[in-house]
Amino acid sequence: MRIFLDNVNLESTSGPNSFAKKISGELRKEHEVYTSINDLIDEKKRPEVQLSFISSNYQLAPIVQRLDGIYFNSEQAFNELNLPIEATYQTASAVIFQSDFNKKLTEKYFGKKENSFVIRNGTSLKKISDAPEINHPVIDDFEDVWMCASSWRPHKRLQENINYFLEYSKKKDCLIIAGENPDVRVADPRVFYAGHLSWIDMISLMKRSSYFLHLAWLDHCPNVVVDARAAGCHIICSSTGGTKEIAGLRSTIILEDDWDYSPVRLYEPPKMNFNQKIENTFESDIEIKNVTQEYISVFESVKL
Repeated sequence: MRIFLDNVNLESTSGPNSFAKKISGELRKEHEVYTSINDLIDEKKRPEVQLSFISSNYQLAPIVQRLDGIYFNSEQAFNELNLPIEATYQTASAVIFQSDFNKKLTEKYFGKKENSFVIRNGTSLKKISDAPEINHPVIDDFEDVWMCASSWRPHKRLQENINYFLEYSKKKDCLIIAGENPDVRVADPRVFYAGHLSWIDMISLMKRSSYFLHLAWLDHCPNVVVDARAAGCHIICSSTGGTKEIAGLRSTIILEDDWDYSPVRLYEPPKMNFNQKIENTFESDIEIKNVTQEYISVFESVKL
């Protein structure tokens, strides 16, 4: 099958692009995958299906839209920002949502889509298994390593991650914060800031970590949580959004009030009550080979 990946940058480490890189690697094992119109023109080939990430730049074949969430921050012009996403939604032959949460949210704003599917994100279990565990003299001085990672913004709730660690960790534990633009900095000898990490360095750190904190508010299906779970971390996340759908069985879920999907001030998340928590009972398959096969089944149903 000839597959055109639309609106992707495989050099970027953003959520949608990091997943695009993972799935393109699997698709290339058995299919022809293109990310540039020029490559198609040069080879005089027409794709049989087009996987458009978020919104489409072109239409060269039946579109399968992969939705990474939509805008609902009341402090933004969310209706205007949603216009190109909704236009693709209406045009697409099929839509893939990352999570049940993502599906319900999108249908609230755009209406129901008949040919729609929920396929959660995955990762390469083999690559993670083969990755080395980080060795570092600073880390080796501690017992359990806690970790969190994001491109930090207020709704990712870095302060809550730090608060949870300080409240529930042992004295010989440490917390490593990875990612760009941390909006909270604490002077604590057990808290370290790692900055931006390559994927393999992130995985190596995850494999050394016992706990992965992701207390983001209304997140969709974070790839970093999928990777942390695959690396063997115990996930601690919010009940809001779709994170709990990929956090794994027996992960720790901090309960929060339900949200009715109305526009909200996303960058003003509520405070959390860490005493209200449950053990996760939601299971999902995060093996990228299996996730890719689900995508291929959707492609087969709409291809030229």
